[in-house]
Amino acid sequence: MSEPFSVRVTVRGYETDAQGHVNQAVYVNYAEHARWSLLSAAGVTQARLIGRGVGPVALETTIRYRRELLAGDEIDITCAFEWGGGKTFRMSQEIRRTDGTVAAEVTAVAGLLDLEVRRLVADPGAVFEELAAEPALFGL
Repeated sequence: MSEPFSVRVTVRGYETDAQGHVNQAVYVNYAEHARWSLLSAAGVTQARLIGRGVGPVALETTIRYRRELLAGDEIDITCAFEWGGGKTFRMSQEIRRTDGTVAAEVTAVAGLLDLEVRRLVADPGAVFEELAAEPALFGL
């Protein structure tokens, strides 16, 4: 199995809290940044999604905090899509320092919303495969 998609970020000082470590809400932003970076790398832009009449929606996000992150830390944020059946899919992500230390694990359940009828599309993988120049990044 190949390595999951990854994007590198440097922790910025304004993302830290009074204890000097990354504020818990920022981890959600890091995960979202990696997801949109994967979509972009696969050739799926917001304009393409809207043009197709769909938009990604988060249904559930779980974060497990493992180690603190401090301003200046360089981190890699991974993103791997997991396909089952039905209208939803999972994304597994790790936020880790460049030395390999896992700072957080993020799992999410998501779907693609049909923007006209405001319901989840029946086969989100097929839509991603249709829109993507690099569907392999989605594990398709």
